[in-house]
Amino acid sequence: MKCENLDVWKRGCQLSVLVYKYFANCKDYSFKDQITRASLSIPSNIAEGLEKESDKEKARYIEHAQGSAAELHTQTLIGAQIGYIDQQTAEQWKDETTQLAKMLNTLKKHMKQ
Repeated sequence: MKCENLDVWKRGCQLSVLVYKYFANCKDYSFKDQITRASLSIPSNIAEGLEKESDKEKARYIEHAQGSAAELHTQTLIGAQIGYIDQQTAEQWKDETTQLAKMLNTLKKHMKQ
């Protein structure tokens, strides 16, 4: 797969694994489902997009991954405020989603060249 050599995809996968493990025993199934789906959507959209033929389609999936990173960032912030995520973990995840968004933006720009 084309995605497996990209740092942004690898980091997205790592973050998704962390989120899944962190919420493994969470009883709020709605919140758990939402935040884990957002985390999984980041690397999944990167992978799907890179397999598309046209640059326009690829960019669209990268934009979906960016949206999922923003969604995860927001859910992390809220999760910390309601006591589901400890502050240190929340800061790490927010920093990582910010970095992923920047990396995705760079990737999208390279596709348009």
